Amino acid sequence: MSENDDSRPLIVGLGEVLWDMLPGGRQLGGAPANVAFHANGLGGRGAVVSCVGDDELGREIRRLLAEAGLDDRAVGVDPDRPTGTVTVELDAGGKPTFTIHENVAWDAIPFDDVLAELMARADAVCFGSLAQRSETSRATIRRALQATKPGCLRICDVNLRQSYYSRDVLVESFRAADVLKLNDEELPVVARLLALSAADDESAMRELLQQFDLRLVILTSGPAGSVLMSPQQTSRRPASQVDVVDSVGAGDAFTAAAAMGLLGGADLATIHDRAEQVAGYVCTQPGATPALPERLRAGPEA
Repeated sequence: MSENDDSRPLIVGLGEVLWDMLPGGRQLGGAPANVAFHANGLGGRGAVVSCVGDDELGREIRRLLAEAGLDDRAVGVDPDRPTGTVTVELDAGGKPTFTIHENVAWDAIPFDDVLAELMARADAVCFGSLAQRSETSRATIRRALQATKPGCLRICDVNLRQSYYSRDVLVESFRAADVLKLNDEELPVVARLLALSAADDESAMRELLQQFDLRLVILTSGPAGSVLMSPQQTSRRPASQVDVVDSVGAGDAFTAAAAMGLLGGADLATIHDRAEQVAGYVCTQPGATPALPERLRAGPEA
């Protein structure tokens, strides 16, 4: 069977791919790449769009993506910039603090025919604000989103880090999205930058939903659980009760599960339950991209 005959949905992670330098060693990371990785594990076809350096760290990323069954043909190689790294510190509860290094390869993601062809086939694409910190990658991301086919599910993961965001980038991204995902630390910042009138989190979510004509807004709040809000209904769930090793990548796993559920036409409650289960499992493992157990890969009906 050729890749064009494959009935599995194609989910593209568009943006940064990098190494998370954790206390216990380095782990593959980058929010869009994490989403593609977990979508691949949940029954989709994952593809990564990014750029790495012409160095050993970059070659190892390409090798790991290939071993995981991800399409890495739209991962460029920049001979003049190093592969991206992020220093990750964990508090006693496993909550991470990130120091993201600048002038790295994913700041220069190229747009080429390979990328254009991939985007034309994508069933869903996840992109964020972080990779748009540079003009080059921001322009590539915008061109890539414009190259998607009608009906492609476009997911914006806000991903506010350090000072690498602006009101203009957020507004432009939200306008391009069908689904918006953010956490409880990011929502107040977004509300301030956009001068939302809402007095609480769910009111702010509803305002975003309406202002940008979104299909879904996802709010994750760590131990406090999560909320999914569509124009028709709101779903609330407590966090999975698990022994947390670290929460790196848990939100990205949540996003991947939500994307797969939306593409499969599942109802909001089913989507939410599976997303919480997948994110909870990732919290029990080191790093952002652990292999998922069969009970989660098989879906909620298993």
